[in-house]
Amino acid sequence: MKQDINTYDRQIEELFERHPSVQRQGFGGGAYKEGLDGIRAYDRALGSPWQKYPCIHVAGTNGKGSVCSMLSAALSSRGASVGLYTSPHLVDFRERMKIIRGASFLMPEKSEILSLLHRQSTEGLSFFEITTGMAFSWFADRKVDLAVIETGLGGRLDSTNIITPCLSIVTSIGLDHCDLLGDSIEKIAAEKAGIFKRGVKALVYGNDPLTAEVFRSKAAECGAELYFADHYADSRPEIGLLLESLAGKLDLQGEYQKQNLRTVLCALSLLGIKLDGDVTDAICRCARITGLHARWEQIDSSPLTICDIGHNSAALEKNFAQLRGLGRNMYIVYGVMADKDLEAIKPLMPREAKYYLAAPRISRSLDVGKLYNALEGLDRRAFPSVESAVAQAREDALKDPDAVVYIGGSNYLVAECISEYRTSNATEQI
Repeated sequence: MKQDINTYDRQIEELFERHPSVQRQGFGGGAYKEGLDGIRAYDRALGSPWQKYPCIHVAGTNGKGSVCSMLSAALSSRGASVGLYTSPHLVDFRERMKIIRGASFLMPEKSEILSLLHRQSTEGLSFFEITTGMAFSWFADRKVDLAVIETGLGGRLDSTNIITPCLSIVTSIGLDHCDLLGDSIEKIAAEKAGIFKRGVKALVYGNDPLTAEVFRSKAAECGAELYFADHYADSRPEIGLLLESLAGKLDLQGEYQKQNLRTVLCALSLLGIKLDGDVTDAICRCARITGLHARWEQIDSSPLTICDIGHNSAALEKNFAQLRGLGRNMYIVYGVMADKDLEAIKPLMPREAKYYLAAPRISRSLDVGKLYNALEGLDRRAFPSVESAVAQAREDALKDPDAVVYIGGSNYLVAECISEYRTSNATEQI
């Protein structure tokens, strides 16, 4: 057994080392490819496993992971075995591919991962191309009834965009990865709309004046039937009533989840799923059912400690507003990747908070000294590691009965924190 674990750990490390990945190289260096030729060839070699089950395809700047998880939980409540493919993982590589059944989830056995890795040649492929093919194959092996597939980046050129889904969904749009997707909301929306397919219904989170015409044009161009979630919800009184009754019951308690909930309810309606008690109960227990972490998640109560993976200005604006709304003294552990737009983020950061700055243990992190200098004017300290920053923030917060510790700014910073807590603390959602 120990040998199997050692083999697994070694081969996952080799996967990262040999194939360009966002974690190690960022979105450059081959991790993000212009074109789908590589994944299409890999998919053909695997026997196009995604064609063996219907798929729902979800793109967007923020919220797509939560929407995918809510949908998977809801669909599993109807008796379906639902594949769920998301990224990145926080602690365990296998988090990227899950099967949701009833009120629980299953990840691949380590032996299955090893088998999937060696099913076909992966020479010349990126990390994400490989993991996408592996997930599609595992879902076929396990004979899922359907799968919910999250894009990695963008949509048009994302490796997941080889599928023809039964429903395409685009969640909120924001300025992120502008060097790859475009320097305007309209250009980014056009990339996300690249997942629209002929004859397939397409649902967009809201009728934003900046992007609505882009989505209409792309839908007309490819022959997709387009719906905007806000308009659709307004035309379905039952959805409006559910939005009011469920918003405070979700175990995903970020304020931004109200928007995601509306999108999910509209998607289920478009799929012909009756929004009964079983479905809504599953949505409310989504985090527990699917194992979703780090979406406004409370990982401790003494001191109150919250972590969230929101990392761009659109997400952090909502998170910092909700944090202020708690009315507590804020102790913020913060770190970012070097490609983040700190000029857009800094004005959103609560000036009254104390900041504990650190760089996650990956090469893409912004050096903590540079981060310290960039955040001049804030009450801040720099630390040599995420662990030491969290420890000091919590130590200081324990002396303050009115404190809240917030950990965020980067998926990878949060992942290091969760890895530390997972073995010693039971987590709960607030």
